Amino acid sequence: MSSMTTEHLLVERRGGVLYLTLNRPEKLNALSEPMSEALLGELSAAASDSEVGAIVLTGAGRGFCAGGDIGAMRSRNEGAEGPPPTIESRAARLRRMEEAALLLHEMPKVTIASINGPAAGAGLGLALACDLRIASDTARFATAFAKVGFSGDFGGTFTLTQLVGPAKARELYLLADVITSEEALRLGMINWMVPAAELAGETESLARRIASGPRIAYAYMKTNLNLAINSDLRTILDREALTQTLSGRTEDHREGVKAFLEKREPKFQGR
Repeated sequence: MSSMTTEHLLVERRGGVLYLTLNRPEKLNALSEPMSEALLGELSAAASDSEVGAIVLTGAGRGFCAGGDIGAMRSRNEGAEGPPPTIESRAARLRRMEEAALLLHEMPKVTIASINGPAAGAGLGLALACDLRIASDTARFATAFAKVGFSGDFGGTFTLTQLVGPAKARELYLLADVITSEEALRLGMINWMVPAAELAGETESLARRIASGPRIAYAYMKTNLNLAINSDLRTILDREALTQTLSGRTEDHREGVKAFLEKREPKFQGR
């Protein structure tokens, strides 16, 4: 087990799982530039780290992530940070921060959002970009952008539409109502809802289960599932034929077959 601390992000490795904790609890973990840069750096490194079998993203204190820092937005709008940047430079800066959502969605590792409290705006986008979502029964969810005159970022218009359908996604974006964990579970925004006191333990059990699984096969599954979102059956069949053949050449596949025939649990090694 190892751990380290950056300014606004706690990083810990435990049992093949990389835990990333957004760490501005006094602001419900609203995104800061140091936090975004640290998150992007950790995800980029983990994408090719053979020691990482699963990634858990969560928040410190009572919130998951409240999205953008509204106070910092006001300072920018009032010119407190100096001359305003150009539209192009501001868009480029935001696009770099958004790369964290793309990595969570596309990297060849299973990503898990452990949603311990409010997930709003960009924070909701980060949660929805993960492969799996487990939430406390006290968590709350909101797109929030309409409340501050924004149109939305961090991929939420894409991921939310995929999860709940276009009609409901439009409703949640245009009205920006706050919804409960129960409603999020009913809509399919989250996979599991657990009592708040059990969230950490349930998250660890889930992450360890994934980390001990066939990591190469999981990576292929993830690429195939992402490809299926905007593809046709012929393309998916071609892709599945290739990845099924490739995963069939791994030691994990041979171990899985042997364990099945011996009626025991497999011991995957990620090779």
